Parts: sequence; structure tokens; C-alpha cells
Amino acid sequence: MMLEVENLNTSYGISHILFDVNLKVDKGEVVCIIGRNGVGKSTLLRSIMGLTEHRTGAIRFNGTPIISKKPFEISRIGIGFVPEDRIIFPNLTVKENLEMGMKNGDRGFWTLEQVYRMFPVLKDRYAQWGGTLSGGEQQMLTIARTLMGNPELLLLDEPTEGLSPLIVKELEAQIRALKAKGLTILLAEQNPYFTLNLSDRAYILEKGQIKWEGKVEILKKNKEILKKYLGI
Repeated sequence: MMLEVENLNTSYGISHILFDVNLKVDKGEVVCIIGRNGVGKSTLLRSIMGLTEHRTGAIRFNGTPIISKKPFEISRIGIGFVPEDRIIFPNLTVKENLEMGMKNGDRGFWTLEQVYRMFPVLKDRYAQWGGTLSGGEQQMLTIARTLMGNPELLLLDEPTEGLSPLIVKELEAQIRALKAKGLTILLAEQNPYFTLNLSDRAYILEKGQIKWEGKVEILKKNKEILKKYLGI
């Protein structure tokens, strides 16, 4: 098992956000955390990445406990995080943004050439300032920059937020291509149509608790669960 989250509780101050969350991701899977806005999806990813302090529980990556590690240490051992707010360097070029994602001495699969092959628009914009890109292009740049660190596990937080349907379709194709290359992905998203098309397994989060888990094929046929928690 690549990632294991066990009985995780997370709070912001006195506000208890996650309640005894259990989650597993195996190598090569695309697993989604799905639910309405504000149910704790981003908090769960931030907790895995060490950006939000946990209260109790355990998180293991390839069998190694990581819950006490700092975000840069978690990144170094192979977890890449794409936040929902598309944090890029607006005053650096696309190429410079990508180079910022490289690890010292990294000789992994993801190079500038590979990233440009996956995201051709970034090759076309390589000399353009990051801050002048469209929202969709900034999202691609954020994902591509994270890939430059050659992660084993990619955490994607609300990647379709604020994007047009056309760009969402393009992003779906790119994530599908990453899946075909064997990259393990944990995806937090409130757009069920986008998410269920990509994922192998799903966890439904509601008010900080896992309410359903299982294979996506089963979830698609469960109209009662889809309507109750996802409104579809």
C-alpha cells in the first residue's frame, strides 16, 4: 500500500474538521475524495502534506510514518501537491516556474521535454510570464511544475475549480494520460462528472467523515448515494 491514512482527526483551532478518517491508496491507482464544498476535502490533502496540523491518527507513505514530518520532507520522499489556488510565480517565465519544481540532482522521468510533451501549450508559452497565463494554463503549469519533482504520489486539490468546460475536458485528458503512465493520484474534487470518469475508487466525504467508499463502477450505479451526498 502506497498511502495509508488511519483514524485521522484534524482541527483548525477549536474547529474539528476531520473525524477518524481512514483512507488507502495503492500504487498505480487514481483515488478520489469527493463531496460538496466545505466538507473537508482540502483539509484532508493538506493534512497528508503536513500543511495542516493533525490532532490524532496516523499517515504512512510506503510504510513509513510521515505525520510528524514537515512539508518539504514529505515532498522529498515522493509526494507532490497541487493546491486548489494554483500557486505559481507570476514574475517568472513558464520555463523558470518549471525549473523551480526540480529537485537537486533529480534524474527522474519528468524532464522539461516530457512536461512539454504532456502540456504542449506550456512549450508554446515557455518564455511568457506566469502571471499572464489564463486560469487553465496556470493550472497546467502548477501540475507540470509538481511533476518536475518526479513524485510517486500526486495530490490534486480541486483541479477544475473556476475552469471552463472546454479546459476541464482538456485537463481530464491530461490526467488520464498521467494515469496511463502509472502515476498514482489522489484527487479531491466536488465535480462528480469529472472525478468519476477518472478514478478507480472513491471516498465520499461529508462533514469531515467518510460516508461511503468503494469502486467507482459500483458508485455510479448507486443512485441513492449519488443523490444523497453528491446531488446527482
